Amino acid sequence: MRAQEFERLFSEHAKPLFAFLVYRCGDRGLAEDVLADTFERALLARRRFDRRKASEKTWLYSIAINRLRDEQRRRNAERRAVERAAMLLQVAGDDYARIAIRDELRSALALLPGEEREVIALRFGAGLGIPEIARITGKPRTTAEGRLYRGLGRLRDRLAPDRARPAPPVASPARARPDRRAGARRSPVR
Repeated sequence: MRAQEFERLFSEHAKPLFAFLVYRCGDRGLAEDVLADTFERALLARRRFDRRKASEKTWLYSIAINRLRDEQRRRNAERRAVERAAMLLQVAGDDYARIAIRDELRSALALLPGEEREVIALRFGAGLGIPEIARITGKPRTTAEGRLYRGLGRLRDRLAPDRARPAPPVASPARARPDRRAGARRSPVR
């Protein structure tokens, strides 16, 4: 697919695809983002497009629907993370206090770098473990752990600045092993 063909594809399909996305998600801003992502992905993958497998319209709508699903999953995971974190605070009292704390938590999460917010959402919103988060993000396990640790630390600092941050855990020393060199005697097993 050449640049001219891509421009034709955009002018022919952008408006109806946008209308579909607005209808499907009910959010014009999200629909605009998904539309832009759809055409960006189509532009990057245009050499792999095969007219024998699908029409241009089918191809574009498939990309858009998958992108919309990804975005909705991400947003749902973030929402669940906020709700779980708010529940962890175990606020007693009236609903207004809970709402205020939830809003404070959302604000604190919004200030985190995207990578840390994503890892926290996957951990607490989706209930995933560190190995799963590492696979999903395509980062090493230690990177995922570090982002989670730093993100939670920043949240703690923002939400409870008067509480001192605990020292990081210290690795336990390796267990001493009995001498297994040649000639060393083993105690008899009974």
